[in-house]
Amino acid sequence: MFKKPRNVFFILMALTVLLGIIDLPENFRVQGTVFGKTIDRVINPPTIQFSVFGMDFSKSFRTSLGLDLAGGSHVALEADMKSISEGDRVSALESAKEVIDRRVNFFGVTEPVVQTAVSDETYRILVEMPGITDIDQAISLIGQTAKLEFREFRDVSHATDSAFVIPAIDNTVSAGITGSDLARSSLSYSQQTGSPEVAIEFTAEGKKKFSDVTTRLVGKQLAIFLDDMPVTAPVVQTVISDGRAVITGNFTRDTASELALQLNAGALPVPVSVVEHRMVGATLGAESIAKSIRAGFVGLGLVAVFMVLLYGKLGVIADIALVLYGLLSFGVFRFFGITLTLPGIAGFILSIGMAVDANILIFERFKEEKREGKPWAIAMEQGFGKAWDSIRDANLTTIITCLILYNPTNWQFLPSSGMVRGFAVTLLIGVLISLFTGIAATRTYIRVLYKEKTV
Repeated sequence: MFKKPRNVFFILMALTVLLGIIDLPENFRVQGTVFGKTIDRVINPPTIQFSVFGMDFSKSFRTSLGLDLAGGSHVALEADMKSISEGDRVSALESAKEVIDRRVNFFGVTEPVVQTAVSDETYRILVEMPGITDIDQAISLIGQTAKLEFREFRDVSHATDSAFVIPAIDNTVSAGITGSDLARSSLSYSQQTGSPEVAIEFTAEGKKKFSDVTTRLVGKQLAIFLDDMPVTAPVVQTVISDGRAVITGNFTRDTASELALQLNAGALPVPVSVVEHRMVGATLGAESIAKSIRAGFVGLGLVAVFMVLLYGKLGVIADIALVLYGLLSFGVFRFFGITLTLPGIAGFILSIGMAVDANILIFERFKEEKREGKPWAIAMEQGFGKAWDSIRDANLTTIITCLILYNPTNWQFLPSSGMVRGFAVTLLIGVLISLFTGIAATRTYIRVLYKEKTV
């Protein structure tokens, strides 16, 4: 199929149309009159929903904006490492980060950024929460040092069959299971009665502990405490060895959801305190978006005009490939939920120039081959082949730089802020896509659309 340029051309055209639908602007209002009929409609990107083998899939193609564009809260937490040995402090900080990340995500914050920062003897966790403009709410979501613990009754005669009877802490003893043993909990519904319940899942180590405890407490209550306050005390109905359990009771949807939230709060391995907090207004974000879009269109327009003036018909074809590049890049951002920040948009705009750079190298090689007297079709194919080495090497160095900026291994001597990573991600995606559009797409367009008169 790929040896037939027309087949590839039609595939690229279909891909362009599909990407145009995916990249539709959000809440774009269309108003007007067509053939005497008034049109007033709000257009949004599509949402895909389907089921396969009983599993539901849903994907909404929306743009995720970072804190600097959407507005929200920035909170810096400092971990108290006094009681932690020096060799375990980094791992303790990472564990606290994972708990806070899970906590923020479970509360439904859109595309939060949670990362660690270590400097000398200072251990901090930086949290950015787009859309959360109430700073007190932000702190309450992440700042609490919740202690989750499973406890069993000392005096079985005081236990009851109800999960809502509050047990006294002095009548219970730890069962050896804490929040660090819990992987996740979620709202679910009984397959038999359809009533709300809470599904919980343990870690590998917690799975073994829970199996031992439930074996010992069949027919008895197992109390759950959060910050030494009783949450519920369900009766163990059977031995649970797979690390998955369901807490049942007279739950409503709201009470079951609230309990799942409490359980997911987990336990922080080290105490944390808020040392900095600030809000970023949505007004600043709106202005930044408007200016970035304007800069992007100006940049695209200047590049497109430059290519046409310098290369004529070939420049027009390069511009067509550039349109596909823009649509494909933005489609990838939406499909994978890449959070766009202001530096991220800058990285995308920078990658536009790099996308055209490949075409310039190819066209200049094409001119060199033609000057040697070769037919234009052969010169073009050889131009692509000879330009590839330069294109590959130039883009490889950029890819390496992007990986260093993204800092996937959290090396402390490299930058690792969300802003820097946002720039690195969009630039990396742009470079990879430019390799496709600059070589495969442009080559196909030229083979199908471009011809020169032979003398």
